[in-house]
Amino acid sequence: MHRSVRLTLAMLWLAATVGVAPRPAQAAAAASSVAVELSANRVSKSQGKEVLSPADKAKPGETLEYRALYRNEGAAEARGLMATLPIPRGTAYVAGTAQPGRVEASLDGRTFAPVPLKRTVKQPDGRTVVQDVPLSEYRALRWALGALPSKQSRTVTARVRIEPVAVAANTH
Repeated sequence: MHRSVRLTLAMLWLAATVGVAPRPAQAAAAASSVAVELSANRVSKSQGKEVLSPADKAKPGETLEYRALYRNEGAAEARGLMATLPIPRGTAYVAGTAQPGRVEASLDGRTFAPVPLKRTVKQPDGRTVVQDVPLSEYRALRWALGALPSKQSRTVTARVRIEPVAVAANTH
């Protein structure tokens, strides 16, 4: 049985953040004028074409596209702009869907490295090998947007697949 999952941006903790590299006070002021508009859309196919629709509800196995529009509403250029898009638990990043394509990922939301993430694993025979980290373990994506001129905008997007939800049987 598929259970419908009610999705809201808050419930998914989809909170795109605006990060700015340490700069003089005027750069910080410029960054504070950057607004972020978030959206989550369900990705489906209709007559062979991809269709995006609001994702107020989604089921396990469905794919969602997160989009964060960063708009500099201030008079000054925002510099050192970093866009961060959390990947909620219960979802898995879909490889190759991050745009722009030059993206970093994190397992904890604090430490980032270029995609695909790698880890060293010790084998039963004592050898160590480097393996790709499973996409389901990614917890955030980050883009270095650099400078964002006044009255300009940039968009970042990524897709996630909703993972199956274990539903406990009612024993009563």
